This record gives sequence, C-alpha cells and structure tokens, in this order.
Amino acid sequence: MEFGFGDEDETFRSEARAWLGEHIRAHPGIAGRGGPGSEHEASGERQQWERELGSGGWIGLGWREGGYGNRVATLTQQVVWAEEYARARAPGRHGHIGENLLAPTLLAHGTDEQRRRYLPPIARGEELWCQGYSEPGAGSDLASLRTSAVRDGDGRWRVSGQKVWTSLAHQADWCFVLARTEPGSRRHHGLSFLLVPMDQPAHIDVRPIQQLTGTSEFNEVFFDGAVAEDVVGGEGDGWRVAMGLLGFERGVSTLAQQIGFQEELSVLVRDAVASGAAADPVIADRIVRLWAELRTMRWNALRTLGGAEDRGAPSVAKLLWGGWHQRLGELALRVRGAAAAAGPHDWAPDAPYELDEQQRLFLFSRADTIYGGSDEIQRTIIAERVLGLPREAL
Repeated sequence: MEFGFGDEDETFRSEARAWLGEHIRAHPGIAGRGGPGSEHEASGERQQWERELGSGGWIGLGWREGGYGNRVATLTQQVVWAEEYARARAPGRHGHIGENLLAPTLLAHGTDEQRRRYLPPIARGEELWCQGYSEPGAGSDLASLRTSAVRDGDGRWRVSGQKVWTSLAHQADWCFVLARTEPGSRRHHGLSFLLVPMDQPAHIDVRPIQQLTGTSEFNEVFFDGAVAEDVVGGEGDGWRVAMGLLGFERGVSTLAQQIGFQEELSVLVRDAVASGAAADPVIADRIVRLWAELRTMRWNALRTLGGAEDRGAPSVAKLLWGGWHQRLGELALRVRGAAAAAGPHDWAPDAPYELDEQQRLFLFSRADTIYGGSDEIQRTIIAERVLGLPREAL
C-alpha cells in the first residue's frame, strides 16, 4: 500500500509536538540525555519521564488493543510520534523493552489475566522490563541456551542459569526469560517463555559489564532458583513466542532511530566544515554517501512498514543501519584528525576515563554489527528464509 500522512496524522503531529515541547521544557536537564552508550545519564529523571509519558497516554500507541491506559494509534500516527519524539530530543526511553517487546508478545500469546496484570503498569511507566535471551554460549545461536527451569513442590517454576548482555537489568523490575523446561530437550524444543520478578536478591545476581565507553548498561544476570510468576504461550512453546517477539523488535522505532542518526550526521558535517576537513574530496565523498544511504534507509523503512509481510525486512534493516552507523563513527574521528585521540578533560585520578560525544559514538558503534543479531546471522536468515538457499550444516 502507499505510505503517506493524512490530515488526521498532521493533527496528531501537532498534539504530540505541543505535549513534548511543554513537558520537556519542564525538565530542562533531560533533553537529549540517555540512549545507547549513554544510558547512565539522568537515570532518575528519565524514570520520572516514563511516568509522565504514561499519564499522557503516550506509552503503548502500537498496541492493537486499548483499555490498559494507552492510546491506540494508527501505523502512520505511530510513525509521527516516533519522529516528533526524536526531533524534540526527548530522552532515551527506560521502558521501551516492556512497551515494544513484551506488550505485543502478551497481546499475541498471553492470557487475558496476564494482559490485565502486566500491561497497565507498563502503560503507566511504573514497571520496567529487561530481556533474558542471550547466554555466554547462546548469543546469536539462541537455541543453544542452557538456562533451565524446574517445578518446585508448590508447582512454581524455579529458574537457574546465566544470561548475558542483558540491557538495563540493574534497573528492571521484571525480566522475560527464555529457559529450558523439558529436561534432555535440545535446540528449540522444550523451551518456555517465563516472567520473572527481579526483586529476588537471594536468587538473582546482576553484575554490570563495563563497556569500551566506560559505561555499563549491559549486565550479566545469574539466576539461582529464582521464582517465575507466569509462563506465556504455554509450557514448551517458548521458541514460537520468542521468535514472535523478535519480529516486534524492529518496526516504527527504526524511523525514530534514523532521525537520531540524522542529528549525528549533522554534527559531523558541522565539524568537517569548521575544521576544514570537508575540503578533502575523500571525506566529502564519504559524507555524501552517508547522507544518501540514510535517505535510502528511511524510504526502505517506510516501504516495509506500509507494504506486505516481508520475512527478510528486519534482517535487511539491521544490516543497513548497523554498518551505516559504524561507518559514521569511523568518519567522525577521521574528521577530527589527531585531536580525536584527546579526551574533553585532563586526566585525573578521580576521573580517568572521559569521552566526548564523537568518541563515544565511535566506540559504541563498534558493537552495532554484533548486538541485536550479528551481521553473519542476519545474512544467514536472508539466505535461508528469503532466498531459499540450503541450510547451514550444524
């Protein structure tokens, strides 16, 4: 179908823009704070921001059902909100995992009771979630996971094992965990999708992972008999539920991400002009290529949002933006030249690790082609599921 914005969408845009402008002005310290590589910034204020979004009904626009404290918006209105949110330099979201991953999964696979219990606190911005998928030996190859869950004498599931690269686990109230509930099962068989409260200090140990940027938004999480409150989709059906969730991971938010990319590219161009680096024909050529590729990514995102089901679209999108953002980070430092090696502040024993925004961009973007599904895995998905090539030998 043709993707475009109508009069109702523009009215919605005006409402969203006015609300964001008013509320961001009331919190001058949060504009542009947070996000990948900067999740440590203004954490307390951003948690309050989640509750303000909830009170305004702005959490859960993409849910197909209302009645949980959320507005229900059309696809084009969801795009409008994502664009205006990014343009307003609103802070990085704390609650996006619950809103954009767990909630659609509960709407698709959960029971009415589970929806009534878990969706309203997400819509109010009160309960934060993290995702318990990857393990030390099961990252891109998720089916190799070893975390297990067994029933105790009271019929409750007890989860034991280790998850890694768990975003915001140190702040989350809940974690949805993919665990093996059928002893002796292999690969994608015998898995269940469990909802685990994180406030179990005797049974859950969260250990932050320090990244190249010096920050720690990812974590290792160790479960030692932690109680799971619910199973989504039924016992043993976790793989189907988990794969459905991954389909929600890349959607409207891609367009908002691209607006953030545009701002980063604009900063790079300003730096190149100010330093004279833009006069270098090689650098000028790379800037133009980045601009053209970003425009292409936008039109591709709009095409896949407004078009028919495309099994390869999420993998193509990940390949496009991961490599693009990494090249942007590399060029940002090349534009700076030798000055890129120096931090914004002099070294001191109490502050030995300081980065400016461009240095953080370069370092964090090194992971763009790995996290969220490595480039190699995305190419395998396209080859097998879209092109119909023979499956890779195990």
